[in-house]
Amino acid sequence: MAAHLVRRCCWRHLGPFLCPSSAIPTSLLSGKAATTRRALPHPPFLSFHASSPRRWADGFSVKEQVEESGSAEHKVIEELIETASTPHELLQLSELHALNSNQASLVITQLSRLAAEKKLEAGSILQDARFQQLISVTDSQISQVWNNTLVNLLKSLYCLGLDSSSREMQSVEQEVLWRLRRLSFRQLSSLAEFLAPRESRDSKLLSEIIKKLELRWTELEGTRSVVALMGKVGHISPALMDRLEDKALELAEQFSPDDIRKITLALAYQNRRCVPLLRALSYHLVQKHSELSLSVLMDLIFAYGKLNFHQPQVFQKMTTELQPLVPSMTPVELTRCARSLALLKWLSLPLFEAVAQYALDKTKQLSVTHLCGIVLSFARLNFQPSNSEDFFSMVHEELQGQLARLEPPLLTELVWSLCVLQQAKAPYLHQVLAPDFHAGIRDDQSLKAQSLWLKLIHINAAAQLESPDYKGPFLPTAALGATAQVAGDRLTLLQSSLREALARLLGSSQHGRFDVRTRYGWNVDAEVVVNSENKPLPVKDFAAPHLLHSEGTKPLPPGARRVAFLRWEFPNFSNRSKELLGRFAMARRHLQAAGFLVVDVS
Repeated sequence: MAAHLVRRCCWRHLGPFLCPSSAIPTSLLSGKAATTRRALPHPPFLSFHASSPRRWADGFSVKEQVEESGSAEHKVIEELIETASTPHELLQLSELHALNSNQASLVITQLSRLAAEKKLEAGSILQDARFQQLISVTDSQISQVWNNTLVNLLKSLYCLGLDSSSREMQSVEQEVLWRLRRLSFRQLSSLAEFLAPRESRDSKLLSEIIKKLELRWTELEGTRSVVALMGKVGHISPALMDRLEDKALELAEQFSPDDIRKITLALAYQNRRCVPLLRALSYHLVQKHSELSLSVLMDLIFAYGKLNFHQPQVFQKMTTELQPLVPSMTPVELTRCARSLALLKWLSLPLFEAVAQYALDKTKQLSVTHLCGIVLSFARLNFQPSNSEDFFSMVHEELQGQLARLEPPLLTELVWSLCVLQQAKAPYLHQVLAPDFHAGIRDDQSLKAQSLWLKLIHINAAAQLESPDYKGPFLPTAALGATAQVAGDRLTLLQSSLREALARLLGSSQHGRFDVRTRYGWNVDAEVVVNSENKPLPVKDFAAPHLLHSEGTKPLPPGARRVAFLRWEFPNFSNRSKELLGRFAMARRHLQAAGFLVVDVS
């Protein structure tokens, strides 16, 4: 009904201007003019009325609709532009025909396309006098260029590398800026996708386009636009990204696996953990899509890991599909896969066994960096392959003579991981515990350096408690107190409940220590000393070699034991089992080696 009313109004108001030649008295035309008028095609009035409002919304004005079916000469020129296969043919058109601004814009757009397809040097095109003439024609009649052609013209000038400060480029940008309200949503989104990677956030044109998208987001249709805008423009405007997430949730069932990959990557890169959308995408991924390509699987694992979003059904599906693909992976893909799954704390035994076998079969294809990535992944999950002896023999052989070439952060992570896996030999320990190595890390106050220093303290503890053959050097005792500067966890419900229960059980605050920071870099939730009859003793009366500064001096009575209560919560475990992650398994091991009787609380 609305479309019908629009047509009626157009007929009433535009009819006098678009009337056919038969309505003009022949006496008003000269003979030649009359003949010419009769020879012209029938005016496109009927086609204008037959055109749909949707087409108007695509950026064609009424004038553009009429001119679209222009003279035969114009049609011929446009066909020549479309069929031209070389820049020379296109530039020659400007010499053979008097082009209007719209046709000149079409030629420039086609030049840009050919230059991109054939990888031509754009500089020679820009310097050609005929191209300068095209730019001049376009600039002089810029207001007559159609909307769609104008959008493509701006993109083409960017692609050809025209100086952004030139008058012609600024003229085109200004014209686009003035016409933003008349552009369709599709044209606006196309411009935003194109300009976002090229322009800074301070760009006036890009800012105005994004404002228009924010206001007109209800016009958004189809999955392609949603996916493209989320990936290319969403990071610039959080408000627009909110709307795009809502629209993506609405269209979740229609997304292909590649669409889901792009959306999850966009969320990951922007660190937006939109749980309802991620759940919907995960559901349709499991229910509808039977097989996923390697690239999709790799990107999905990375995105889920980056967002720390745990979806067991999705992980099970991905690891099952990844396992047979492991032998065909490149070293980069293999390392990325292992690191992402480790980040997700998802230990798939068959898959990681396949990773270990890949490393053994294709050792020569793996660089030291790739090998380090695999070892770090195994350590995080505390995974020991079934062919552990062969695997670590290969690792030690490949790392021989390579340690000094590694960057300090990577070397520290590597040795720490080998300590977790109980594979750190004396040369590794000596390399990172030497004063000239750790001096730079110790003096650095950044969060990353503090994390590395804490791992050096763990390595130092492993050298003291688990490597009897290692004779030094060790970290200076005064430096071990740096662990106190590493922020502890917030008080959790389990932690507070443990303290309350122990306080009631012990009866006196003298019988226990809470939140104990040891010289080994590990925290003990509660420490109790019990005699041979398991009755608590005043803990502060006795010497405590695990502390930097002991309050007591008495040795433990015969039969007395130190008890360490360690609190384990969900983040401390692998997602597939009740096994502790590598870091926490090493903490438990070290405290036992230091003489504690460990009580696990979970």
